[in-house]
Amino acid sequence: MSKPSTSFIGRLTLTTATISCLLLGSCTTTGPNDTGSPEAAHRAINRGYDETLSRLYQTAPSSRELVSKARGVLIFPSVLEGGFVVGAEYGKGELRIDNNINGYYSSTAGSIGFQAGAQSKAIVVLFMTQDSLDRFLNSKGWTIGADATVALATIGANGQIDSDTVRQPVVGFVLTNAGLMAGVSLQGAKISRL
Repeated sequence: MSKPSTSFIGRLTLTTATISCLLLGSCTTTGPNDTGSPEAAHRAINRGYDETLSRLYQTAPSSRELVSKARGVLIFPSVLEGGFVVGAEYGKGELRIDNNINGYYSSTAGSIGFQAGAQSKAIVVLFMTQDSLDRFLNSKGWTIGADATVALATIGANGQIDSDTVRQPVVGFVLTNAGLMAGVSLQGAKISRL
């Protein structure tokens, strides 16, 4: 059997990228009362931020103390992920410092591998040190893995966050409707100010 031609592989990649974009484009995070204005989008992100934080506290009660110690809390309430072989994900979120809104951000990432369909997740990033927050704020686009490592929190059988995790400069949580996601990676996600 002969190898597939380069043009065939190029068309297959283009087709799967197009399908990924269509899947993501068919999902929306705006509600029926949102007009599409920047103010309405910011209100939706604000609501999602608060709802995500409440869900995190319900899922992992020990996270409340960690959040209270964080220098900055960045939350993406709804990161949509979709694709067919080639995947993409996108979400909008906000950074709060001392519980005051500091700015709005986007998160984008891509992947290649077996996948089909679309799903949504929430991402919480805690900047535990002033240095890690300053590096994020001073970046012109911050990529997880290249600019900083995000230690994904794990919850032990006792309901407490792993003690090694809480000592890291940047800590992350990934939530779905079912609770905390385990075994995920945020590597390669690029975060940019809107």
